[in-house]
Amino acid sequence: MNKQSAMSAKTRIWTPINYAAEGKQSDCLRLPHSTDLSAYGWIPIPLVCIKNGSGPTALLIAGNHGDEYEGQVALSSLARATQAHEVSGRLIIIPALNYPAVEAGRRVSPLDEGNLNRVFPGAALGTPTQMIAHYVSEVLIPMADLVVDLHSGGRSLDYIASALVRPGRTAEEHQRLLGLLELFGAPISFISDGTGGGGLTTLAAAAEARGALALTTELGGGATLSQNGLELALSGLRRVLSDLGILRGISVEPAPPTRLMTVNGHDAFVYARERGIFEPAAKVGDEVTKGQLAARIHFPDDPTREPQTLYFGSSGIVACRRVPSLTQRGDCLFKLMADVGPRLDHSQALHA
Repeated sequence: MNKQSAMSAKTRIWTPINYAAEGKQSDCLRLPHSTDLSAYGWIPIPLVCIKNGSGPTALLIAGNHGDEYEGQVALSSLARATQAHEVSGRLIIIPALNYPAVEAGRRVSPLDEGNLNRVFPGAALGTPTQMIAHYVSEVLIPMADLVVDLHSGGRSLDYIASALVRPGRTAEEHQRLLGLLELFGAPISFISDGTGGGGLTTLAAAAEARGALALTTELGGGATLSQNGLELALSGLRRVLSDLGILRGISVEPAPPTRLMTVNGHDAFVYARERGIFEPAAKVGDEVTKGQLAARIHFPDDPTREPQTLYFGSSGIVACRRVPSLTQRGDCLFKLMADVGPRLDHSQALHA
């Protein structure tokens, strides 16, 4: 039994799709889930595999969080439009990875309250969310040269259109990741190790650990569909896949310059300190400075009490802002990004 077959045997998820078969296949992963009314049931996770000859494999994922829509629509569009003869290598497309959360329109799964992008590498015999993470980590990522995980801000955050990578483990890998950011062509690109978020438990971290290049996006937020974010997802994916030679014979627009930024630790975040009504003092995309007023928290249950004032702990651009006004202690209100270098231009080839 080869390494891939051995890993596959450990998972409880299965699919009739043969990843090694030529042509275009559309079916689903079967996630076992036993309930009162379905003792031997499974939950479908839609999957499209397009293979044509030899070449690299790209694993394209959306719906990691169910309330983030640009990626789900973009990957569904790409799956419909792409035919086998246009591919050299293999495309594995999963537009609704955490299908229970997608169906419910929630960030987390209604089955187990699991946040999929916080449980990688998962567990073969764990909860439904852990089983999905395990299958991606142990079956899909080992087949992939490139992993793209399309995110947005969901219900709670509004995000500037951006792409992000983790810091490369070597100088060569880092340059290749910068090349991906350049090709994708988001207005903002940033480098982050996940401080303040998932850190080592994200899909991108799982991809990095298994030697695949990983690109993540933030394409909008507020549980709405951003047309600009959708267009960026489609154009960016086409550029990246065309450059890798996976998509061939297609016309792509040149990548616009991208502003390269980073997230400087916990000081880049502003959190609510008490329960109340959040009044923001800055918008997504604003340039702010350390010590500048960030927000006020109002207390309608105590009308004579002065609002609590919160200030930015560092300078930079507002990458995201909380959407709901009612907030609890510990809720993220803002995240900032700071410049790390000049804009990356498509004329600067950064491929290894």
